[in-house]
Amino acid sequence: MRRTEDWREWKTVLKKAGVRDGQLHDARHTAATLLIEQGVHIRVVQEILGHARVTTTERYTHVASPQVRDASALIGSALWGTE
Repeated sequence: MRRTEDWREWKTVLKKAGVRDGQLHDARHTAATLLIEQGVHIRVVQEILGHARVTTTERYTHVASPQVRDASALIGSALWGTE
């Protein structure tokens, strides 16, 4: 498959999905993040993405840890009360 074919297919997928335009590379970040959020071990994600170092894979993921989510909920409760 040529790079231009891959790019065209990506643009078609985005348009059909009705989501904002983005680079094909963005999908790698999204895939890494979704895999981590589903509980896939970081080393498995590293293998899927083909990274030589796990630190590269860590830069690809954009995940708030459960502790951060819990802390956010606590500060939200402190500021605005609970419903």
